Amino acid sequence: MTTLLAPFDHIPRTRLVFGNGTVQRIGELAQELGGKRVLVVSDAGIVKAGHTGHAVEALRKAGLESAVFDQVHENPTNLDVDACVEFAREFKTDLIIGLGGGSSMDTAKGCNFILTNGGTMKDYWGVGKATKAMLPLIAVPTTAGTGSECQSFALISDAVTHVKMACGDPKAAAKIALLDPELTVSQPARVTAVTGIDAVAHALETAVTNKRNPLSTTYSRQSFRFLMRGFERVLKNPADLEARSSMQLGAAFAGTAIENSMLGAAHSCANPLTAEFDIVHGQAVGLMLPHIIRFNSGLPEIAEIYASYHANDLPGRVTELLRAAGLCTQLRELNVDRERIPVLAQGAAKQWTANFNPRPLTEADFIALYEAAW
Repeated sequence: MTTLLAPFDHIPRTRLVFGNGTVQRIGELAQELGGKRVLVVSDAGIVKAGHTGHAVEALRKAGLESAVFDQVHENPTNLDVDACVEFAREFKTDLIIGLGGGSSMDTAKGCNFILTNGGTMKDYWGVGKATKAMLPLIAVPTTAGTGSECQSFALISDAVTHVKMACGDPKAAAKIALLDPELTVSQPARVTAVTGIDAVAHALETAVTNKRNPLSTTYSRQSFRFLMRGFERVLKNPADLEARSSMQLGAAFAGTAIENSMLGAAHSCANPLTAEFDIVHGQAVGLMLPHIIRFNSGLPEIAEIYASYHANDLPGRVTELLRAAGLCTQLRELNVDRERIPVLAQGAAKQWTANFNPRPLTEADFIALYEAAW
């Protein structure tokens, strides 16, 4: 039996509702889940764009009470989650909506952990550590990138150490992921670029991890097709709804692939860059991805998989996408201190996702990868 036909045990936990204008159904969907007092977790930019107001109005029309927590920050920390929990307790919420990018959805999931199970985010670092049922969650992405709407993990940074804690539990998965491409049109061009590259990294990393299986491979491949159909088009014409639809489905399918096969070394390299130099995640992971592809291609089986995605120089294709998106392709362009590379490598080697990379890495390998990227 080949690794491609590895066994899997898949329970679809999240209902997907896709289509332009589907945000108008959010009240009806919340009702179906038994919600009466709905907490909407969002950020100031999403509120300003009007998306939060539309969701609240749809909830009101369905006869539901709602309150908006709009203090979500990029790369949310345990302190952001604590603030959200306090707000949710005061409101006595019985259903949570994460409306926004990955940060809003992660904060909503993190809030759900503590609100229902107590303790602190650190207590849930790892997999399956929640012992009690959680509140129903509806995830409504306004970006096409993280795929968090289709995952049971909350990525929360420790406010002191800046280490990203991956807190996963089947109970944390959204009951419904509402995919409305119209919500992504308002994204600034920079957000479209960095979240799109993040989604591409998800599709390509999930395709080769040592946990890949027939189900995850199917989602990885279809995700990549959607993303390649939409990414450059949406960069040129942000109002292209067909391209936006392709990007949003591509991101969601990549999220489903992550749920079933995890991620690899590009994400291991990216997280220390964000922690040490405050480099936006999509920029960091996209910049490192071509180097990881070359490294992993040292395994013939993996090189064959990459070739099936792009026969002529996949690392070069990823670099083309970075340039098309106006993103940097070298760490020196981002003012990364070369002398800090050993520290970055130490951090990368400790990342959980490194365990799933198809080709094992040592700290020395990570140093070589960062040097190549510098």
